[in-house]
Amino acid sequence: MAIRKLYGNLNSPATLKVMSCLFEHDLEFEFVSVDLAAGENRKKEFLAMNPFGQVPVYQDGDIIQFESRAILRSMAHEHAHSMNGRELICFDSRMQAIVANWIDVEDHKFEPPACQLAIEYLVKPKKELEPDQAVVDEAQAKLAKVLDVYEGQLAKHKYIAMDKYTIADVLHLPNLQNLMNTPSRRLIESRPHVRAWCAEILARPTWVKVLEMQKKAQA
Repeated sequence: MAIRKLYGNLNSPATLKVMSCLFEHDLEFEFVSVDLAAGENRKKEFLAMNPFGQVPVYQDGDIIQFESRAILRSMAHEHAHSMNGRELICFDSRMQAIVANWIDVEDHKFEPPACQLAIEYLVKPKKELEPDQAVVDEAQAKLAKVLDVYEGQLAKHKYIAMDKYTIADVLHLPNLQNLMNTPSRRLIESRPHVRAWCAEILARPTWVKVLEMQKKAQA
């Protein structure tokens, strides 16, 4: 059997999304660290796998993928029948359409303001820069509107798409983790259903395993 490889960086939310999905499916893989600061993602060998020079890149045999949401979709479908009721997709196409809808919500509505807040609160201080309050206020306002929708959705369902844990939930993990380490966590904590959902999925053993791997690499 070909060795699966995940090329990525443990500070990259997209890399962590794929890693969490690999752990959810209990798949063996080799993690290949890509030093973004050193420009390893711009080297010819890496660009041959991803011409956009971004992480992650996932190699499974002769198949190479480089978009995290596409990776999660294909992985979840390929290994669904081995999950014994824990599959992260739905076999019914109409139900899967609901999951796909919330995947796009995460992509277009949730992640942009969440990432902006992570930059202002987590990335800038490492560079000895102050957060731009105007940028923070705008991002928080956008995220608050998204989380209001989430609160209504989670009042009806245990997880973001439905009453089962799906890749739509997996995709939220890194940015939720980041938000909980910033003052913007109040946007989550002030919404009881969002707060409960966030606490539950961040406590999943597979996500804890990702965080342990990240912590070990940073030690």
